[in-house]
Amino acid sequence: MEEFSIVYRECYPRVLAYAASHAGGRLAEDITSETFTIAWRKLDQMPSNALPWLLGIARNLVRATHRQTTTYELTDFPADDDFAVIELRAALASLSEADQEVLTLIAWHGLAAAEAAQVLGCTTATFFVRLHRARRRLQAALWTPKFDSARASWKTS
Repeated sequence: MEEFSIVYRECYPRVLAYAASHAGGRLAEDITSETFTIAWRKLDQMPSNALPWLLGIARNLVRATHRQTTTYELTDFPADDDFAVIELRAALASLSEADQEVLTLIAWHGLAAAEAAQVLGCTTATFFVRLHRARRRLQAALWTPKFDSARASWKTS
């Protein structure tokens, strides 16, 4: 019981952040609560590094809640007036949901590759391939003519 309390205190904010970034603030609390309810029921299956396991549960709940395609909106990410951040957020939002998830598990949620692979239910090697491809697509999105013209107008203003 004490072990679960420690995991809850340490992981709750990160599970909530994951749920909010994938399902929005309105559903995040419900998904996070259900994640820990399931974890409590499966306490005997909880690994010593519980965060990736918990994020995997949250991911399944998000998918169950939203069977339709979910895309990131620019408002789903931290606000910043810096043009580079705005540009990055727009490029990220233009990617597929799968690419967005791979990139945000590392960048916004701070998981190691092995942990992110566990969340996605794949091997670390497969995750690295997905991450490499997602980074290439993000780079390509950042260098599209749309972003080039936005950069030019930003520099002249």
